[in-house]
Amino acid sequence: QVQLVESGGGLVQPGGSLRLSCAASGTFFSIYTMGWYRQAPGKQRELVATITSGRTTTYVDSVKGRFTISRDNAKNTVFLQMNSLKPEDTAVYYCNVFGARAWAWGQGTQVTVSS
Repeated sequence: QVQLVESGGGLVQPGGSLRLSCAASGTFFSIYTMGWYRQAPGKQRELVATITSGRTTTYVDSVKGRFTISRDNAKNTVFLQMNSLKPEDTAVYYCNVFGARAWAWGQGTQVTVSS
């Protein structure tokens, strides 16, 4: 069974940066397109960014130019570098496979952007 463990969240002021990590175990991680998702209070979970096995990336318009997704297949880990953070980026962030049946969701990591 695949296990996903997200980390790196925290409280940051507007304009600040955070780097999220997601470690996957129990799967051939490198062959999958991975995604970062987020869920704000009272809202549905939304896809933020994806990265293919060949490292092609996509981003939702609201984070383009500010967020960067990357992966280290040797460590079964996907990252999300978040710069120029805004209050509207506040959410619980999760990673999961994209374009295939979702694995069991991890606990996520809370990102709070506030002054």
